[in-house]
Amino acid sequence: MDRKKVKERILKLRREIDRYRYAYHVLDKELISPEALDSLKKELFDIEQKFPEFVASDSPTQRVGGLPLKEFKKVKHEQPMLSFNDAFSEKDMKDWLARVENYLGKPITNKTALNDLFYCELKIDGLAIELVYENGVLVRGSTRGDGLIGEDVTQNLKTVEAIPLKLKLPIVNRQLPKRLIVRGEVFLSRKEFERINKEQLRKGGKIYANPRNVAAGSLRQLDPKVTASRKLDSFVYDVVTALNQETHEEKHELLKAYGFKTNANNRSVETLKEVFAFRNYWGKNREKLPYEIDGIVVIINDNGVFEAAGAVGKAPRGAIAYKFSPKEATTIVKNIKIQIGRTGALTPVAELEPVEVGGITITRATLHNYDEVCRLGVKIGDTVIVNRAGDVIPQVVKVLKELRSGKEKEFKMPVNCPFDGSRIVKDGVVYRCVNKNCGARQREFLRHFVSKSAFNIEGLGPKILDRFLDEGLIADAADIFVLRKGDIEVLERFGEKSAENIISEINERKKISINKFIYGLGILHVGEETSRLLAETILDAQFSISKPHSKPSAVFGALKKISLEDLQKIRDIGPAVAQSIHDYFRDRRHEDLIKKFEKAGIILETSGLRPKSLKLKNKKFVLTGVLETMSREEAKRKIRELGGDISESVSQKTDFVIAGSEPGRKYEKAKNLRVKILDEKEFSSMLR
Repeated sequence: MDRKKVKERILKLRREIDRYRYAYHVLDKELISPEALDSLKKELFDIEQKFPEFVASDSPTQRVGGLPLKEFKKVKHEQPMLSFNDAFSEKDMKDWLARVENYLGKPITNKTALNDLFYCELKIDGLAIELVYENGVLVRGSTRGDGLIGEDVTQNLKTVEAIPLKLKLPIVNRQLPKRLIVRGEVFLSRKEFERINKEQLRKGGKIYANPRNVAAGSLRQLDPKVTASRKLDSFVYDVVTALNQETHEEKHELLKAYGFKTNANNRSVETLKEVFAFRNYWGKNREKLPYEIDGIVVIINDNGVFEAAGAVGKAPRGAIAYKFSPKEATTIVKNIKIQIGRTGALTPVAELEPVEVGGITITRATLHNYDEVCRLGVKIGDTVIVNRAGDVIPQVVKVLKELRSGKEKEFKMPVNCPFDGSRIVKDGVVYRCVNKNCGARQREFLRHFVSKSAFNIEGLGPKILDRFLDEGLIADAADIFVLRKGDIEVLERFGEKSAENIISEINERKKISINKFIYGLGILHVGEETSRLLAETILDAQFSISKPHSKPSAVFGALKKISLEDLQKIRDIGPAVAQSIHDYFRDRRHEDLIKKFEKAGIILETSGLRPKSLKLKNKKFVLTGVLETMSREEAKRKIRELGGDISESVSQKTDFVIAGSEPGRKYEKAKNLRVKILDEKEFSSMLR
C-alpha cells in the first residue's frame, strides 16, 4: 500500500473515531453504533500494527475514553484504568498471543500444573467503575473518565445494592487491607431496562436505545434518588491493590471472599481452543443471560506474566476483548453492480471488502433501489456501515463521507438492461427491464419457484438450475416436473444416485397448497400473505374450489373470474397489486404455463387455509428478530390458525410486533409508532 495513502487513511480514521467517541462517551450521543465504531478502531489498530512509524500519542488507539463531566468532582486514579484492544476472530486471538510471546521472548507457560493459562470473563456491556475502601469501608467510587481522571460518583454507587458498603472479613487467614482498590462494571439488567422503557412509554417520554446508555446516564445523575430508582447492578472483576495473588483467578476468589458480586460464569481455561469454545458458547446463549454482553475478556492468568507483558499504548498486552461478531461493521465499497430480479426489477448491489457481520463474512450488500443510493449518497470507494441485524439481509445503512479521499466514483443506473439490452423503465422507485423473457429474469424466477416458501425443492440450488437452463433441460418452471433421471445422470459431475435424489424430491413436491402455488408463480407485487388471501378468496362457494384437491386450471380459472374491482375489495390489496393480479391471469402465456403444470401432474391442496379459531381475528402481526422456541414459519402458522394476519412491514395498522433476539428496524419503528411489542414469552401466552 502507498505510504502516503496509508498516512491519509490513518489521519481520517483518527479524526472521525475521536469525534464519534467524544460524542458517545462525553455527550452521551450515539452518532454511529458501538459495533461500527469498534470496526473503525480495529481497522486503525491493524494499520498501525503494520506501519508503527505512524503511531502517534494522540491516536485513538492510545486513548481510553472521554473527559469527565463538569458537574462531578474530578478524581485521579492511582493507576490508569486501561481499556482493551479488540479481537473478532480466532486468527486475531492467535495473533494477539503471538505478539505477547514475541514481546516476552518466550512461550507463555504455567509455573505449576494447577493453574490454567487463561482466565475468561463475560464482557458486560456497562460502565467501568473504580471502588476505594479504607479499613473495609467504601470511601470513594468513580467512573473511568479518560482513564487517568474520572468522576466521583460515590453517592450514586452507594445506591447499587450489589456494591458492599463494608467489606466482609475473609474466612481465610487474612486481614482486611488498610486501603483496597478494586474495579468492576455497573450495568442495567434486561428486565429493569424493559421496565424503564415501559414507564417512559406510559409517560410519553423518550424510549432508550440500550441498557448501557441508561446505566451511564443513571450513574451521572446529580440526585442519588434518581440513580436509586433505576436499580443498577454491578460485577467486580479486578483487584488493583497488590495482595500477592499469583493468578487472576485468585483475584476473583478474594473479591468473592470480601463480599463483592463476581460473575459465576467466568472461568479459567488451559488452551486457546477452550477460549474459542467459551466465546462460541456464550455467543449462542447470551440472550439467556439477564444482562447484555458484547463478548468475552481473555486475560493471561499468571499475574507475574501479565505484569511483565506491560502495556501497548493504553491497553494491557496481557488481556484482550474477544468480541462477538458485530451486528454492524465498516467496510469499503469496491463496486456497485446491477442484479435483475424475477419481476425484472434492477437492484443495485454493493460489492464490498470482506467484513464479518453477525458471524458471516459479507462481500455483497443490497442498496435496494436507485432512490436509496441517492438518499445514502453512496459512491464506489466509500467507507460504509453495513448490518444484518435480526431479519435484515446485508445492507448498507450509512456512508462515512468524512473518510472520503476525493477519488470516489458516482454510480448511475443503466439505460438498457445489462443482460439483454432491453429498455429500462421506471416503475415508482423501481427500475425494471421491460422484456418478460429476459434470461436474468427467468433465472431469478426459477430460484423463487423452488424456494422454501414456494415449492421447496432444496435439491435444485442456483448452480443446478443454471446448469439445467444452460444445457437446455428446462425452459420454464413446468419443465422441472417432466425431468427424467436419464436427462440428469449423463451430465458431467452428476451420477445415477444424485440424479435419482433430484427426481425423487421433485416428484414429492407435485402436491402443494394453493397459496404456495400462487406465491410460486412469482406474480408482481404478490407476496406470501397476498397469495394466502387469494387462496382464501377462491375457496368461497361461488368458485367451487372446495374439494381436498384441485387442478391448477381450476384455480387459474377462479382467479381469472375475479374482476379488477372485486380484487381491490379484498383486504390489504391496493390498486397496484390488484392490477398486477388482474393482468397476470389474463395473459395467454401464463395460461399455457398452468396447462403445462397440470399435464405434469401438479395437484393443489385446499386444506389448512381455514383458521381453527377466530381468537386473533382482525389482529395484524409483524415478526422481527430470531425466536428461540419456534421458527418464523411456525409462528406465522400459529397466528393464522387463530385467525390473525401477518404483515411484513410495521404501520399504524399493526396491532402487535413479536420481537425475538437481535430485532431489526421493525422493532425501532414499532417503538416510534407506539405499537404493542411482545417478547416470545408474551406471544406464547397469547396463543394459549
